[in-house]
Amino acid sequence: MDYTELGKTGLNVSRLSFGASALGGVFRDIDEADGIRAVHTALDAGINYFDVAPAYGGTVAETVLGKALKGISRDRYFLSTKAGKYTTPGSYGAVELDFSSSRIRNGLEESMQRLGVDYLDIVHLHDFEYQGGSQTSSAFAEGFPTLLALKQEGRIGAVGAGIYPLDLWQLVISEAPVDAILTHNHYCLIDTRGLELVEPCRSKNIGMINASPFASGLLTGGKIADWHPASAGERTLFAEAAAFCESHGSSIAKLAFQFACQQSPFHTTMFSTARSTSLQRNLAWYGEAYDTSLLAEVRNILAPVMNQQWDFDAGVEKLEK
Repeated sequence: MDYTELGKTGLNVSRLSFGASALGGVFRDIDEADGIRAVHTALDAGINYFDVAPAYGGTVAETVLGKALKGISRDRYFLSTKAGKYTTPGSYGAVELDFSSSRIRNGLEESMQRLGVDYLDIVHLHDFEYQGGSQTSSAFAEGFPTLLALKQEGRIGAVGAGIYPLDLWQLVISEAPVDAILTHNHYCLIDTRGLELVEPCRSKNIGMINASPFASGLLTGGKIADWHPASAGERTLFAEAAAFCESHGSSIAKLAFQFACQQSPFHTTMFSTARSTSLQRNLAWYGEAYDTSLLAEVRNILAPVMNQQWDFDAGVEKLEK
């Protein structure tokens, strides 16, 4: 495993990192024991950065990750969670946004109890573009100052953010006191607009985490989660691309993972799985060069959805109705 310093956080993180959303059952039901094995397999492979959020499965992901990390020496991993977005246990759709100082502080205490730690290396302010951006001003006015205060108090090591819209990212990088950013779905096989953030981050030595190499499940070749806003026609298009890869002796998941990881300008590529076999498979793919001609053909098939701005907020609202 290769490592690199995550901007001004001072953390020497593995080039591959573990996103724990799958441990919360966000994509499919999980076998908790196998989810724990996946975490241990990641650690044994040298992956040392794990990210989670109380919103993933309504605290389930934090609980399972906490069980997996129990008894593991704290110097073997860096850990981040998120603040400001919360969901009802067992439901992806029931979203609460609250970026007040009291909610963030109380929420992080609860997160640390579930995770079994008394210190978080990074805390990312989470999805403050949701609900039509109604809470964005609160995130800037109270959320980020609260995280900065917690950093100054020594409770957390670094301030981060985890959102989606590129225009909002530019504002965050310009005006928020972030040490790292966690962007998703913007540097993958179907979207490379995240490259627009690289130079602004480098100019401020901000750590760059690229999440969702499988485009939130669109590029796995499997069933796409009900909460994803992709239309029926778009889902069919992804199925066609997956079938094309299979007909050429490969898989769309393999191609997507290799594209996002290899020669990436981001410090680390974060993927999520709750299965130890998938973790081992991804590690094997990481060491193999991808087929550039196959990549070009698949991207041509997916041209109608290339660099598409997905309305994840609307996808969640669909489930709530």
